[in-house]
Amino acid sequence: MANTAGLVVPCNAAVAWEAGKPLVIQRIEVAPPQTMEVRIKVKYTSPCHTDVYFWEAKGQTPLFPRIFGHEAAGIVESVGEGVTDLQPGDHVLPVFTGECGYCAHCKSEESNMCELLRINADRGVMIGDGKTRFSVNGEPIYHFLGTSTFSEYTVVHSGCLAKINPSAPLDKVCILSCGISTCGPIPKKGSSVAVFGLGAVGLAAAVGAKIAGVSRIIGVDLNPGRFEEAKKFGVTTFVNPKDYDRPVQEELEVEKFITDRVPFSQINKAFDYMWKSEGLRCVVAMDE
Repeated sequence: MANTAGLVVPCNAAVAWEAGKPLVIQRIEVAPPQTMEVRIKVKYTSPCHTDVYFWEAKGQTPLFPRIFGHEAAGIVESVGEGVTDLQPGDHVLPVFTGECGYCAHCKSEESNMCELLRINADRGVMIGDGKTRFSVNGEPIYHFLGTSTFSEYTVVHSGCLAKINPSAPLDKVCILSCGISTCGPIPKKGSSVAVFGLGAVGLAAAVGAKIAGVSRIIGVDLNPGRFEEAKKFGVTTFVNPKDYDRPVQEELEVEKFITDRVPFSQINKAFDYMWKSEGLRCVVAMDE
């Protein structure tokens, strides 16, 4: 990766100019990261039903033009002032509900609803200065969920990135940033579900999966003391990442969730899969 730190980076992005209209792949400019921000090169992304919902913009206040995408994996290209926990070359997963690490919610063991970085689908700009980092011929393009991964480069608040082991295959673990970890769609009877974090929200997800008739509910948590309690909510298998030499994506058989793969030039086909409810997850290769 060339040294482009501090420079405006031109790249391709799938831009949504209007609600419900096909995304347009075109050249955009991505500004350098500002204080507590990180610019990453997105390697793989995967469309989610949340992207489709806000792209349709039914019953919403439309915010266009916009770059969607929030489920991805990439590599840090450069960091802004104040970022100390990440550096160029780090492999990361963007997360749409971040943690600043300083507010009362972040410091509490009972909640991760950060006061600063909690999910906000209506905000199309960076939280630091209220400006966007994307533009086309000088015209600003709005962000989505603080991530906007349908772009070869994107700028994200440092609190919305999770550093991962560089040996993890980015084309597989990209779906961990949302798809598997949030279990948005209603699971089918007899299927398997992984729940990351066995706090109140995670256990609620387990209950929902149990009601849906899921045959195997995998609880992932660093605290083994939570497993016995989790059994009461339907969790059948407990995984503590500290106990395994194998990467978590192998333990959870992540590859089974990936049913389709397309190059970036065919990202609208991935949207069609979502629209028609065909398959589980379609991974988009940004370099293809």
